[in-house]
Amino acid sequence: MFASIFKRSVPLATRSSILMRPNMSRFMSSETKKAIEEAIGSAPVVLFMKGTPEFPQCGFSRATISMLGQQGVDPAKFAAYNVLEDPELREGIKEFSNWPTIPQLYVKNEFVGGCDVITSMARSGELSEVLEEADALVPEEPEEDTKN
Repeated sequence: MFASIFKRSVPLATRSSILMRPNMSRFMSSETKKAIEEAIGSAPVVLFMKGTPEFPQCGFSRATISMLGQQGVDPAKFAAYNVLEDPELREGIKEFSNWPTIPQLYVKNEFVGGCDVITSMARSGELSEVLEEADALVPEEPEEDTKN
């Protein structure tokens, strides 16, 4: 049981820094936890952010949305949740992931990280690999036959 919790709650790129993070426990309600779990399962790529993809309300959320767009995330496989609309969600997601900042990205129900982690993963190519593995990218159009 603890192994699956550990895997879910620690970002891919920072598993080695688990001892460096403060404990974020505040004991969210079971309703909030259930709502977060349902939100995370609502699409292959889920972002908890400040604002909306069309109107981000902070630079980090804007940068994360931009990176996901540059990677080619399929809008049909993406869901975003505005934490500014619900204070319980805003605090609950931090506790759920044991990560103190927003935005927070989940791919295939696994917490990936915040803006800094996503930026690092995008630079290294790891983000593209994770998104491709999750089949979350816009499908490539087949090439047309030019022999006519």
